[in-house]
Amino acid sequence: MEPEVKQVNPSEYVAEKLSVNINNNEESGNLAPFSSDSSKEQWKEIGEKVSTIISELPDYVSEFFGEYRRPIILVAVVLSSIVALKLLFAVLGAINDIPLLSPIFELVGVSYSAWFVYRYVLKESTRKELTEGLTALKEQVLGKSSEG
Repeated sequence: MEPEVKQVNPSEYVAEKLSVNINNNEESGNLAPFSSDSSKEQWKEIGEKVSTIISELPDYVSEFFGEYRRPIILVAVVLSSIVALKLLFAVLGAINDIPLLSPIFELVGVSYSAWFVYRYVLKESTRKELTEGLTALKEQVLGKSSEG
């Protein structure tokens, strides 16, 4: 008991399903005539609206900035610091890929650190000199303290 499969010619099936009846007896519709006066008026109205929006734009922007000054500045600082960090990491990555440059920079860093320890950290008198220099720098940046 196998199911019976009927073979159908695809072109006959498509032609049978897609038959369209076209009557040429009906009159076709006319398109609306193009009115240049009404379109000019519409363009004029649109132009006036755009010009009023553009003329009031500085007021809107200054009012918005005045109201949200701190958040705008905060967002700008955060975004610019993110961009600066990405740029810094990209430059450091590019420098690190240069074959002999990375070990030279490491050698310079270790040498400077050793010199700094020898110059300022080993002796008590040089530590005092370093502390006085840092205090003077802090006073220049933050202002003199009232403590006395």
